[in-house]
Amino acid sequence: MRSDQIRKGLERAPHRSLLYADGMTDEELKSDKPLIAIISSQADIIPGHNHLQRLVNDVKAGIYMAGGIPMQFGTIGVCDGIAMNHEGMKYSLTSREVIADSVECAVQGHAFDGVVLIPSCDKIVPGMIMGALRVNLPTVLVSGGPMLAGRDRDRKTETDLNTLFDAVGQVTRGTMTAEDCDWYEHTACPGCGSCSGMFTANSICCLAEALGIALPGNGTIPAVYADRDRLAKRAGMRVVDLVKKDLKIKDIVTPAAIHNGMALDMAFGGSTNTMLHLTAIAATAEHPIDMHDWVDVCEKTPNLTRIAPAGPMHIEDLNAVGGVGTIMKELARIDALDMSATTCHGDLQEWLDRCPDPDGDIVRTKETAYDQQGGLKVMFGNLAPNGAVVKRSAVDPAAMCITGPARVFDNEQDACAAILGGKIVDGDVIVIRYEGPSGGPGMREMLAPTANVVGMGLAKTVALITDGRFSGASKGPCVGHVSPEAAAGGPIALIEEGDQITVDIDGGEVNLHVSDEELAKRRAVWKAPESKYKTGVLARYAKLVTSADKGAILQ
Repeated sequence: MRSDQIRKGLERAPHRSLLYADGMTDEELKSDKPLIAIISSQADIIPGHNHLQRLVNDVKAGIYMAGGIPMQFGTIGVCDGIAMNHEGMKYSLTSREVIADSVECAVQGHAFDGVVLIPSCDKIVPGMIMGALRVNLPTVLVSGGPMLAGRDRDRKTETDLNTLFDAVGQVTRGTMTAEDCDWYEHTACPGCGSCSGMFTANSICCLAEALGIALPGNGTIPAVYADRDRLAKRAGMRVVDLVKKDLKIKDIVTPAAIHNGMALDMAFGGSTNTMLHLTAIAATAEHPIDMHDWVDVCEKTPNLTRIAPAGPMHIEDLNAVGGVGTIMKELARIDALDMSATTCHGDLQEWLDRCPDPDGDIVRTKETAYDQQGGLKVMFGNLAPNGAVVKRSAVDPAAMCITGPARVFDNEQDACAAILGGKIVDGDVIVIRYEGPSGGPGMREMLAPTANVVGMGLAKTVALITDGRFSGASKGPCVGHVSPEAAAGGPIALIEEGDQITVDIDGGEVNLHVSDEELAKRRAVWKAPESKYKTGVLARYAKLVTSADKGAILQ
């Protein structure tokens, strides 16, 4: 057993002494019971993480029941909602690599036999998965679970964090009172869990089921349900079984599993961030994918459900009709999945056979799908020769093609000030640049400007493009991940105020209507900006990070 490196033999007497100092017994140290790492991102400030110790205790119980020895350690997390629209957001995507590094260091440093990952939100989930792939041990992921949706004053309409981001523009515009905004502040996020829509956190936690590394229900069972505790106990039991079978995470995260994750992403129209993270996960698993692979899956996968922000329903509603398994069962019926994939809990087909059929309302069939194309769309064109991404399922049909003058901003804050200041009008195309992985640095997630556009009543008439990212809660004709980014001299860096731009979502292109000759002149005088950070993690990140179309992994 791998952990024999730290507990067996005369030469390991010093190691055992330290383990005895941890309170371990002879029965543990002199046995062949596997040593299981529990990696938690418990954090008081993050609502999706402030209850994770409860699940850690459940996982420990499961490991003990199955004959293993649990050992807990922690890693960091950044709450994207709290980090939004200020310098803190530069550290969010950056933290994914820090988390992956911390998982690798702690697991390798202590010779564990298996791993249970307990994340919940945004960058923490893919960061932990990437770290686990590097060490390649038997692994199960159990996340904290989604937050319940809030309820409006009618006690029927569901609300969420996005309600508040939209409210900023509505109060500014005069279509909502400050008193109503205050009421939503106290009710839209009713308790622990990852924010209640199909935003980034819940998207990637659902994808963990499709990748085969999480038990059924991981992505949709609400954080406050007792089912979440039972799921965590079973995750603890399952990892011990995986150790006995020597079934490692790379045995599960195969090209087939990655394809199934991509198909699920398109079927539920997840956050655009999932394309960034799944591309990074695939690269770490040594089965790389590119933007053209995403195009192929998008064109072949129908959009079967529309959870907020694409529709009024939330994750708890999806959970009530069967969750991820129901969506995947329909994808399997139409041959959109690779059934050669395996899972940490057994045969893929046997799992899907146990899942309920689509209810026809929350989850539709291919024949009644919202769209015969996936909920996410890859864009190209002369402004995005290496690709860009839009959440097509969250765009109003009236806003699928917009041509208008460029309103150019070199940072997010200036764009928000212009939007809320009434300087953006119908037909404008907002350009926010130098917010990419290297140029930001950190590729800030920008829910604030997209929500401000919605709140100001411009969601059907104004487009937004950026080399930064959007939140999973963003909606409207917002094209992100424009590659190459401005800091790398991408075409987005050459746009000037007033240039005509067309954002054609159905056509899959974003184009600048400026001649090649004029662009050549602009390029001749363009100079790459100096890095904004000279020391610290952001300075290092800016030097090492790759472009968004490559998953913004470090080189």
